[in-house]
Amino acid sequence: MSAKDKLPPVSTVTPGMNSLMAREAWRIFGIMSEFVEATERLAPIRPAVSIFGSARTKPDHPYYALTEDIARRLSDAGFTVISGGGPGIMEAANKGAFHGKSPSVGLNIQLPFEQHGNPYQDISQTFKHFFARKYMFVKCADAYVVMPGGFGTLDELTEALTLIQTGKSRKIPVILVHSPFWKGLIDWFKDQLVTEKLIHPEDLDLIQVIDEPEKIVEAIFRHYEHRSFEPLPEEHELLLNL
Repeated sequence: MSAKDKLPPVSTVTPGMNSLMAREAWRIFGIMSEFVEATERLAPIRPAVSIFGSARTKPDHPYYALTEDIARRLSDAGFTVISGGGPGIMEAANKGAFHGKSPSVGLNIQLPFEQHGNPYQDISQTFKHFFARKYMFVKCADAYVVMPGGFGTLDELTEALTLIQTGKSRKIPVILVHSPFWKGLIDWFKDQLVTEKLIHPEDLDLIQVIDEPEKIVEAIFRHYEHRSFEPLPEEHELLLNL
């Protein structure tokens, strides 16, 4: 049976189904508008660094202070800092950048719980769809700094690594901060993924683990020592086809 044969006859399409199909079609336009608006608004922010981490980290936690320090150093060094715009690590990143020399950007997401915008955003962009938001994190970033976090943080990390590994995105620094937190995951990558030949050993070179804020800034500058922060023509083409 072909796919065409599986479709219901036109006569069996109910008014309710027509309404649903119309809503789906209009949803596509809403998604397109998110991409267009965010692309136009965020185009001038380079060079930029995206910082990821848990929304549940409290302001009195050492991770919060560490993130704020890193973001302030990056901002003073000339990098726009991009975070998810919410509380926790995201707030710390925006706060550090907000008090620095360069812009603080929040890519907010509408959620039924947890997410509320923090007050430290020079530029605030809100998304309904996770994939549109994730696209802008990739498109705009010249480096990733990944703080301790949960499922969302791991999702952003593995998304970035997958895009770089497969050549769908340009190679940029991916820096994990606080080695005691990440040690188990890195060991698992080595012991399971590499040992079972599910990734190449050199794929681990895509990741740097750095604990000192000043060395994070140095590592990003070192990556771009012999090239521009702006994407090369072939890299720009990659970003257009994410």
